[in-house]
Amino acid sequence: MKRSEVNEARSRAISMLEQAGIAITPEEAQQLEVADFGLGRLEIEGLEIITYVNNDRYCAKELVLFPYQTCPEHKHPPVQGRPGKQETFRCRRGVVYLYVPGEPVASPKAKPPSEFYTVFHEIVLRPGEQYTLPPETLHWFQAGPEGAIVSEFSSPSVDEADIFTDPNVKRIPVIED
Repeated sequence: MKRSEVNEARSRAISMLEQAGIAITPEEAQQLEVADFGLGRLEIEGLEIITYVNNDRYCAKELVLFPYQTCPEHKHPPVQGRPGKQETFRCRRGVVYLYVPGEPVASPKAKPPSEFYTVFHEIVLRPGEQYTLPPETLHWFQAGPEGAIVSEFSSPSVDEADIFTDPNVKRIPVIED
């Protein structure tokens, strides 16, 4: 991913946060992560992340998704003797379609961007609604037509340990000048 693409996505995510009335510090804005998951299709499969806190007890993040942007299917395995990450997603703006194991919905609202999506039990989150994922739960999510902002509250996050169904995913972004 080119630095110019990262800067543009960062600026766009910050604008979405401002429009939603979510205040962030200049330091948080500068450290906002733009993740294309090594796939080179940020607009389709990607995520913009602000990590407020991530310590040995808990984690809090803001997840920004552009319109129809998808966070690829993955799960959080046990790490260093701890169970996998448990996380609660709370929709703050827009709509987000969350998919987990269970009875598949007949007509999913989201369109999987590749063949590497396997769970289709649909949970629709609108502003003020939330859902908690148990550890090691396979999941993926996609924003609706206006994009979405989701607050994530979880046990400690070790993003580099996440297991994705797409073998091409690289969780930690590589930025080229």
